Amino acid sequence: MVYTCRYDSPLGQIMLLSNGTELTGLWFEKSNQEQSLDRIEKHREKLPEEYEDYHEEALLIFGQTCNWLDVYFSGKAPDFTPPLYIEGTEFREAVWEILLEIPFGKTMTYGEIASRIARQRGISKMSAQAVGGAVGSNPISLIIPCHRVIGTNGRLVGYGGGLERKAELLKLEKARKL
Repeated sequence: MVYTCRYDSPLGQIMLLSNGTELTGLWFEKSNQEQSLDRIEKHREKLPEEYEDYHEEALLIFGQTCNWLDVYFSGKAPDFTPPLYIEGTEFREAVWEILLEIPFGKTMTYGEIASRIARQRGISKMSAQAVGGAVGSNPISLIIPCHRVIGTNGRLVGYGGGLERKAELLKLEKARKL
């Protein structure tokens, strides 16, 4: 069974998904002008035909996640991470693990992540575009902080929640380059 919960953030409603014990999805539900309807529909497709909508108090994982979001949106770095269940290819999971290492208030470029992946794999080069695809398929945004990944020269590029939200999230964190 898949369970859902909604969280009202200062930047719009957030959808949470869980298997009952771990968080399996988190994304901004409503689009803004920069976010395409295709992206929204892609996330909605993650919901099975049968799912149950809960309030945060109904499942421990939703309470933990909402507490994490409360701390985050207060402008502080949460000192805990709710239990996560992420499933993807080996490559995507390696990229998501790097994202989890980017500290609150810091950023990293797609190219820097590509270089780390290349070193991990013992190869000379990895495509930043491939990294971008893995970052873009992150199922648990904010907690797996894909918004902290920026383009060359600090440009804001590629965020499923919209570039306006990405800018607001980085502003909230008072972000700067690693």
